[in-house]
Amino acid sequence: MRIDIEELTVEIAGARLVDQVTLGAADGQLVGLVGPNGSGKSTLLRCVYRALRPSAGAVRIGGEDLHALSTREGARRLAALPQDAVAEFDFTVAEIVAMGRLPHQGPMARTTDEDRRRCDEALDGVGAGHLAERGFLTLSGGERQRVLIARALAQQPRVLVLDEPTNHLDIAHQLEVLALVRGSGLTVLTALHDLNLAALHCDVVHVIDSGRIVASGPPHDVLTTELLADVFGVRAHRVTHPETGALQLLFDLPPARPTS
Repeated sequence: MRIDIEELTVEIAGARLVDQVTLGAADGQLVGLVGPNGSGKSTLLRCVYRALRPSAGAVRIGGEDLHALSTREGARRLAALPQDAVAEFDFTVAEIVAMGRLPHQGPMARTTDEDRRRCDEALDGVGAGHLAERGFLTLSGGERQRVLIARALAQQPRVLVLDEPTNHLDIAHQLEVLALVRGSGLTVLTALHDLNLAALHCDVVHVIDSGRIVASGPPHDVLTTELLADVFGVRAHRVTHPETGALQLLFDLPPARPTS
């Protein structure tokens, strides 16, 4: 299912955090948002998963205004993993993942065999099936992240929004989770901190700086040395992965300017 962000603007306390952003993700695409800290990535995504109402503009999913849909219908189309997702009570992992099934259940919220199957598949898919009976609050940060991704997948959305989904994950699980998301067939919009992960997994990247999109396109075309110097303040060396052929980046700081 296609998702479109149209001329979206967010102003809070007189500050414009997102400035007339327009972008889209086609059915089945994995689209990445990259940019320095404070650039507006998370604020933009909060509007997409309806935690924040934009000052202007619209978010459309399947051509319909997402903010006009009921909570249940919106949750059937879109699932999100915010950067600051927490659980205040020590539910078991199985109970946390089962919450993803609520949009598909009736008023009595009875768990069906289909619900259990979907939850088991989601947990196994992120390599966390063995954690099902553990208390969520006893898990490490990386384990919690994998469980929350499983909950989003168990929701059976058409669009998945992820804000820094690889936070707290070791490198193996970073690669596994993004490969899983990539192979899910869902339309995915994600903010990523790691530019090499974005280059490896994303069909399209949008570079956001000071609330505005400054570059968009395939990673190989967009993540140029000039842009990375301008936006991130680093010197980048572009290399080719020897097996996948994907763009990979090596970073260092630019040489210090001589003092007079």
